[in-house]
Amino acid sequence: MTTVPTTGQPALERPDLGGADAAELLAGLYDAHARGLHRYLSRRLAPATADDLVAETFLAAWAGRADYDPARGTARAWLYGIATNLLRRHARQEVRGLRALARANGRAAITEPLDTAAASRVDAEEVLGTVAGTLAGLRREERDVLLLVAWAELTPAEAADALGIPPRTARTRLHRARTRLRNRLMTEEADRD
Repeated sequence: MTTVPTTGQPALERPDLGGADAAELLAGLYDAHARGLHRYLSRRLAPATADDLVAETFLAAWAGRADYDPARGTARAWLYGIATNLLRRHARQEVRGLRALARANGRAAITEPLDTAAASRVDAEEVLGTVAGTLAGLRREERDVLLLVAWAELTPAEAADALGIPPRTARTRLHRARTRLRNRLMTEEADRD
């Protein structure tokens, strides 16, 4: 039995999935990246849906293994690209949920006395509503890059590989998304003061 190298080693960074050991290499990729993919997806979707999308990601990777070109990017970026494309099928639900969360901002009934902990929780809920509303208002392309970097912990270059865009475009989209989010949070903070 062949031992599959751990993540960080060249065989899993840019594997040759067209060879006879493709199943073994893909199993190694699953071991190395399934948890991270699930974390990324479950931050954007319900955990059960994230489970399904991780499975679909690896089914799509298996089906498209002959199309994977190690020269274009790492296997990690390729897998996140597949996952992000699958996630786009659920984009309308995601945006609807974020908009509902933003609308619910401030509507929650406070059932305990307003002490420091409760005030902090209310502040956090207000910020969450602001962030959710801002994320919902971002262009899909900007939101995808931002969340790949923030939640999946990909570098902007890896996010570019995952989305099939030039690194400069990914950095520009990331900058725009961060700027809009930062400006919105600063505006909300000023309004509260």
